[in-house]
Amino acid sequence: MSIHLLPLPGIPAIHPGDDLAALLAAAIENARVGTRPGDILVICQKIVSKAEGRVVALEDVTPSAFATSWADEHEKDARVVELVLRETKRIVRMERGTLIVETGPGWVCANAGIDQSNAVSEGTVTLLPVDADASARGLRASLRERLGADLGVVITDTFGRPWREGQVEFALGVAGIAPLEDLRGGVDLNGRELGVTLIATADHLASAAGLLMGKSDAMPAVLVRGVTGCAPSPEEPAEGRALIRPAEYDLFR
Repeated sequence: MSIHLLPLPGIPAIHPGDDLAALLAAAIENARVGTRPGDILVICQKIVSKAEGRVVALEDVTPSAFATSWADEHEKDARVVELVLRETKRIVRMERGTLIVETGPGWVCANAGIDQSNAVSEGTVTLLPVDADASARGLRASLRERLGADLGVVITDTFGRPWREGQVEFALGVAGIAPLEDLRGGVDLNGRELGVTLIATADHLASAAGLLMGKSDAMPAVLVRGVTGCAPSPEEPAEGRALIRPAEYDLFR
């Protein structure tokens, strides 16, 4: 088996209200890579958020006294801190100038995923999609209409990881593929039964595509071809939320 990462150049800068599905379909057609059964389109979260209008001008943000106090103590922008708090369901860690929080959908990340890099314009920031799974489903349906192809869709963002230096791409929104491959009950090469092996397929796809989706590469979407074994199960929803470990099994909450 071989896996191919097919870059999709030529996607323009995205602004609120843009028809992202139309721009992605055009990029696929212009790249002349076609579509095949099992193809998966990996899209960086930022262009999804921009198209959905998840963009905030900092000049319109009035920080609370709490946000101002913490920002002053750690030399941060109080307006950004305020937005982080507004997007937060639970503060996991607030120490040494770092805010690790749990967002509304349940993602645990720094600064609620709010990003100032590659913003729409100076003085704006980009928020995570309200529901990245719904975003993925919507894009998949629109792409099916435009291309006549049932692509899997993965929306990604760059997260840090506990115990590890550096950031990698994680899957936030998923449609049309199984985000997890459950190998429990199978056997390894020696015939030993697997008891805990649950592969985060969607995160693998996000990280692989991330090799082509650098901050300055202007490559916000990649078509992945050749991945097998990730067809969704009718019994379980194909959602990125499935990658969030339930609280009762999370030893670090």
